[in-house]
Amino acid sequence: MKKSNYGFSKIVNLSFEQALKKVKEELANEGFGVLTEIDVKATFKKKLDVDFRPYQILGACNPPNALKALQAEEQVGLLLPCNVIVYINAKGQTIVAAIDPVAAMQMDENQALTEVAKGIQQKLKNVIKNV
Repeated sequence: MKKSNYGFSKIVNLSFEQALKKVKEELANEGFGVLTEIDVKATFKKKLDVDFRPYQILGACNPPNALKALQAEEQVGLLLPCNVIVYINAKGQTIVAAIDPVAAMQMDENQALTEVAKGIQQKLKNVIKNV
């Protein structure tokens, strides 16, 4: 698994469609529901008449942890839900990636929120690992 300043990702040996299906399954296994799905390729074609490679953004939510986060910090909703992406990179590889909630929450010094973020981080790492 590759780590960046704000997320973690990996290349998978699956087609885009297979990876998208597997990510949704693994999110469910970790207690997440998908609240939003943004098909970037379709949006760019419709709004800009630009052809783009497959790229899907999933807005994932784990309700018990979302509740804890909102109880710890009312405005954390600005950072919810947790985004998970599946896309084909310029090399034709299928990539799955998730935001690192610990990194996202670093701008707030609320320790209770940091603890919630650590739990969510582990769940999202499990999702990426298991795809």
